[in-house]
Amino acid sequence: MTARALAGLALSLWLTGCMVGPDYRRPAASLPPAYPGATADATPASAIQHGWWTLFNDPLLNELVGAALANNSDVRRAVARIEETDANLRAVDAAFLPEVDFGATANRSAYSGTVALTPPSSVPSVRNDLRFALSSSFEIDFWGKLRRSVEVARAQTLASRYARDVVMLSLAGLTTQTYFALRSLDAQISTTRTTLATRDDGLNLVRRRADAGYASDLDLRQAEGARSDAAAQLSELTRQRAIALHQLGTLTGRLDLAVAPGDLAQLPLPALPPAGLPSALLERRPDLRQAEQDLIAANARVGIAMAVRLPSISLTGNYGGESRALGLLLDGPSRIWSIGAGLTVPVFDAGKLAALADAERARYKQTVATYEQTTQTAFREVADALTNVRQIAATETELQASVTSAREALRLATRRYDAGYSSFLEVLDAQRTANLSQLALIRNRQALLSSDVDLMKALGGGWDAAETTAAK
Repeated sequence: MTARALAGLALSLWLTGCMVGPDYRRPAASLPPAYPGATADATPASAIQHGWWTLFNDPLLNELVGAALANNSDVRRAVARIEETDANLRAVDAAFLPEVDFGATANRSAYSGTVALTPPSSVPSVRNDLRFALSSSFEIDFWGKLRRSVEVARAQTLASRYARDVVMLSLAGLTTQTYFALRSLDAQISTTRTTLATRDDGLNLVRRRADAGYASDLDLRQAEGARSDAAAQLSELTRQRAIALHQLGTLTGRLDLAVAPGDLAQLPLPALPPAGLPSALLERRPDLRQAEQDLIAANARVGIAMAVRLPSISLTGNYGGESRALGLLLDGPSRIWSIGAGLTVPVFDAGKLAALADAERARYKQTVATYEQTTQTAFREVADALTNVRQIAATETELQASVTSAREALRLATRRYDAGYSSFLEVLDAQRTANLSQLALIRNRQALLSSDVDLMKALGGGWDAAETTAAK
């Protein structure tokens, strides 16, 4: 059989060959069509960009997130993983083409003239043997083993890209929330300084009244204790701000990062999400896409394990020259060649290959369970974030009213004490209430901003009107 005939046979076998193993089908997700609290006529009122952190209109925040995405070691590691999987995919694709190797040998040997069997006198006792050849081997992908291997490599390549997106989404969210924590501490420090100034004024008032004989030592000691409490609170908040700044510097790769104090209230809140967000938007989440690519790879590995149990057909051949002299290597009489085909059939392996195939099927089932769990967790995260955003936003109005009332109560309590109508305990209680209500309002604003970030992360970066309408 000529080389051309064998090549034609190999091509026909490859074209008519089948792919063993199951073809991938996405598992059905039993999720509600929309999240809790959705209304039938709800439509999205605004579109959110993929760079969702820019919605807070803070240039410094935009700069910090950009620095984190560019400098963070987790992102660089994820990018290197993409490069690795790309190289693996190219290596697997190369298996579809024959491998050609070049080999050359040169030998010089001498025959003994004193043994019983000596070569004829026409054969020189010393001879050269020069040889070169191109050799090739090729396995026919009759059962689809190589094609399934490409499916695995391609799925791993896509999964590595989604893994990078997961890292970038998480990193942007953590950087943004750390920045909000820093701004919240700035606002709390400012409020505590105001509280400290108020308690300094109260302490001075008590001292004047004590010097005049209108206040007791108890009032004076209570005023001094309240002032010390505020000073200790200010010291603790200053410490927490320094720790938050260190974390922000690590996230952005700027260990010497310095951020001037700011005000949390200057950050505008993004619009509340529409009530009709469909659960189909979860398909954009990079972690879900990564989990599905892992599922595709596990499904293809089942086909590979099944194909290993079937006969394999391979082609081999070589072409070159062999001569006793270098100048004769390329002459026609020196030409050498061979071509052949091989068939390997597993006969007895004590059930090893069948067991390995069963193991791959079991791994596929595990991956399916992981995918379903990831989907359910994603739905819960979005539902939780929606609830948090709506409820925390509703709480802010009440907390603002509480702050206004507490400030007025402090003013009245101070006037009553100065006029001698009440004890200093009323002033202390009013001071504590005003301080706690103001800090509660600040922390609620931070919680609302943090919940906004959680929602953006849970939705894979936000939503827009076109996607929501199409998903419905």
